Amino acid sequence: MDISHLVFDVTDSDGNYYQFKNTISGFKKFTKLLDLDSHCVMEATGYYHYQLAYYLLESGTKVSVENPLAVKRFIQMKLSKIKTDKSDSKLICEYAKQVELKLWEGQSKHQTECLQITRLLSVYTKQSTMLKNKIYGEAVLGNPSKAVVSSIKRSLKHVLKEIKTLEDKLMVLVKEVHQDVLTRLKSIPGIGNKTALMLVVLTDGFERFTSGSELCSYAGLTPVVRKSGSSVNGRSRISKIGNQKLRNLLFMCSFNACKYNKACRDIYERIVAKGKSKKLALIAVCNKLLKQAFAIAKSGLIYDDSYRSTLVKS
Repeated sequence: MDISHLVFDVTDSDGNYYQFKNTISGFKKFTKLLDLDSHCVMEATGYYHYQLAYYLLESGTKVSVENPLAVKRFIQMKLSKIKTDKSDSKLICEYAKQVELKLWEGQSKHQTECLQITRLLSVYTKQSTMLKNKIYGEAVLGNPSKAVVSSIKRSLKHVLKEIKTLEDKLMVLVKEVHQDVLTRLKSIPGIGNKTALMLVVLTDGFERFTSGSELCSYAGLTPVVRKSGSSVNGRSRISKIGNQKLRNLLFMCSFNACKYNKACRDIYERIVAKGKSKKLALIAVCNKLLKQAFAIAKSGLIYDDSYRSTLVKS
C-alpha cells in the first residue's frame, strides 16, 4: 500500500485497487477487507504510515514496513513510465510477493516517548546554537541593540530550560527500563552520561540487535566497496545508510575514545601508522566503540580493559 498524509492506496493480491482516508474511519473500512491470513505491506513514509501500522498491529494483522529505498529500486527496475499512487501501490504489492518479508513489531509506548523527546531535544539544541550564534553576530556589529540582545538572551534561557527539563525526563524514563545497561555503558572509557543515555534510546536498549556487526550496519558505519574489472577501483567509504544521529554521536565520542580507551587508541594508531587518513581511523574507532557498547550491554559485565575474549587466538 502507498500512504500519504491524506489517503492510502491499496492493491490486493488479486490486483483490486482501493483508496481510503488516512484516518481511523478509513482504517476501519479497510480492515473489513482483511481476513486472518492477510499480510499488509507498506513502505516507511516518514510519520504518515505509523498510525495505520499500529492500528493494524493492534488488530492482530500481520504487518511489514519496508525500506523505501528498497521499494524505490524495485519500482525503477520495472522501468515503469507511469508514476501515480495507484501504480505505486500495485508495484508495492508485486514487491511483497517477490521478497522475504520481515514482520514489523512496532515500538513500546515507553520507547516511542523516549524517541519523541530525543527528536524534540534535537530541535531545541539547534535553536540554542542558532541563538548563541545570533548573540555573537550582534556583538560583532560593535553597537548591538540592547532590546535585541535582551530578547535573544531571554529566548536562549527559555530554550536551555526546556532542554534541561527534557533531559531529566528522558533520564528518568530510561532508568525505569534500562538502568543496568545504562550504568554498565558508562564504564566504557570515552562514553559519558549523555552518550550512554542516547545509545540506550537510539538502540532501544540494544534489544533489537543480535550482533555488533548488525548494530554497525544500523548506524551506517560499515564499508561499501566499489570495484568493477580492472578500471574501476573506488575508495571504500562507509555506507551512511542507517541512523544518522547514532553515527554522529559515535563520531563525536571517537575523539575522547582515542585518548582514554586503550583498544580504540591502539586501532587509531595502527591505522594512522599505515599511512591511512585520520578520518578513516576515527571511523574504525566508532566501529570499535559501538561493538564494545554492544558487548557490554549483552554480557551483563562492566568494561574491563584487560579482558580478552576466549574466541581470540593467542
